[in-house]
Amino acid sequence: MRYSIVYSSNTGNTRQLAEAIEQQLPTGDLLYCGAPDAAALQADVLFVGFWTDKGSCDAKVAELLKQTGGKTVYLFGTAGFGQSQQYFDQILARVRENLPAGAVYGGGYMCQGRMPQAVRSRYEAMQAKEPENARYKMLIENFDEALAHPDTNDLEAAVAWAKGSLA
Repeated sequence: MRYSIVYSSNTGNTRQLAEAIEQQLPTGDLLYCGAPDAAALQADVLFVGFWTDKGSCDAKVAELLKQTGGKTVYLFGTAGFGQSQQYFDQILARVRENLPAGAVYGGGYMCQGRMPQAVRSRYEAMQAKEPENARYKMLIENFDEALAHPDTNDLEAAVAWAKGSLA
């Protein structure tokens, strides 16, 4: 069964997942690996990676997903917030809305990913205006936690998920 790995990565987090998956899946069956491109659609199975943009995938991935009728699609992604599987499941559900009739959703994997420093600066500016607001402290703590992700455990879990998907 031929497969493609397609991904969009804003800060490198999703690219790390895609590369780890690519290195561990059978290379003889790999048709395409890279940014969203129509060439990937020649495969029967697609692993589609995305970075979380406003609670869903970015526009490039959304457009590719709309063209996946007749394919089996596995989704993987990263999000700056990562302390809740429920949150990840909500994101995956929103991304799945881009799949057309006839596409088969095979499952998904998500993990936390680091965010650009500009995000922390924005949080700090908000906290400076409202120092008593506990939410801003939580956002900064989450940002700091996310700096270590995706970590080795995240990458190993992504590979195990992808291998299990093809099995």
